[in-house]
Amino acid sequence: MHNTVKVTDKVYWIGGNDRRTSLFENMWPIPNGISYNSYLIIDEKVALVDTIEFGSSDDYLDKIEELIDGRTIDYLIINHMEPDHSGAIKTIVEKYPDIKLVGNLKTFKIIESYFGYKDKWYQIEDGDELNLGHHNLKFVMTPWVHWPETMMTYDLTEKILFSGDAFGSFGTLDGGIFDDEIEFEEYYKDEMRRYYSNIVGKYSNMVQKAFKKLEGIDIKYVCSTHGPIWRNDVNKVLSLYDKWSKFETENGVVIIYGSMYGNTAKMADSIARKLSEQGIKKIRIHDASKTHISYLINDIWRYKGVILGSCAYNSEMLPTMENLTRTLEHMGVKDHLLGLFGSYSWNGGGVKALHKFYETIQWELVSDPVDTKGIPGNEAFDRCESIAKAMAEKLKE
Repeated sequence: MHNTVKVTDKVYWIGGNDRRTSLFENMWPIPNGISYNSYLIIDEKVALVDTIEFGSSDDYLDKIEELIDGRTIDYLIINHMEPDHSGAIKTIVEKYPDIKLVGNLKTFKIIESYFGYKDKWYQIEDGDELNLGHHNLKFVMTPWVHWPETMMTYDLTEKILFSGDAFGSFGTLDGGIFDDEIEFEEYYKDEMRRYYSNIVGKYSNMVQKAFKKLEGIDIKYVCSTHGPIWRNDVNKVLSLYDKWSKFETENGVVIIYGSMYGNTAKMADSIARKLSEQGIKKIRIHDASKTHISYLINDIWRYKGVILGSCAYNSEMLPTMENLTRTLEHMGVKDHLLGLFGSYSWNGGGVKALHKFYETIQWELVSDPVDTKGIPGNEAFDRCESIAKAMAEKLKE
């Protein structure tokens, strides 16, 4: 069958790739596109696990019809109601009017506001099971990973975890669907971290609670709603999410700055060079006015050291830096080493505003902030060196 893939004997991937959308959720750049994964279990009863974004695949119904060969769909299991997975619910219900929609009470509150369909609700609770014949499905509530209604469906028979958005990734599936068919480290790992840090990261404590619920469960397959299916090295994807949700980082430094006329940028380059001389190899510099915030957050999630710089702008920091710091506060990002620097021409404010961010976020400040008037000279660069040395010492500890 064209464009469907067998996961196991009775379970099929019927997803699709979106290479046309520029911004996922109308916010996050997806230069490598994204996949929408939906799964069909063909047993004595037929169950569809999540749907896809409306209009993202014009042959979605054709795939289902060819696979079920004249039968109906008995259950639509809704692990997550966000429209990139619930977008085809209306189409499915119209095509299979006797279908039961399987979800928890919070799922149905959202369904009611989107579609109604009260006569089709099949409400389940945490730990409930649904028998399809050969397959026996168990429902695991994982609220706030990353909406209040999110849950996972675990197939007790074949040890498949249908995990919703958890363990997902940006990036289309270019031929390879399974983890053993792709170059994960080269093509997906960075985009998976960017997906996690920006979309799920705020709820890291809830991800840890979800892990507690999954403890001791034998998982042979992880079938997420975005990105590859894991069957060969399931532990890899589980351990990455575990690490990211504990804010465990690599020993490197990301320097992010806002600079109008290049003075603050010079300071960023100076700090980076001094870090390099101290033996730090993992260093990334970003101009916050050019690089999309999702990439900035991704590198902050990756590296232990964060050095932020801003020129003064209307007695505050540059708006792009203000947006970044506000977002980090909102997400509650933890456990970083912090350095602060900046410059001004007639009245400060940038570094002062960055210091207020430090007081709120409560990361460890490695040295006194550096605030320079005018074009930075030797004295300013010497003070920048003190930030670099202090950061390198802390990282080496």
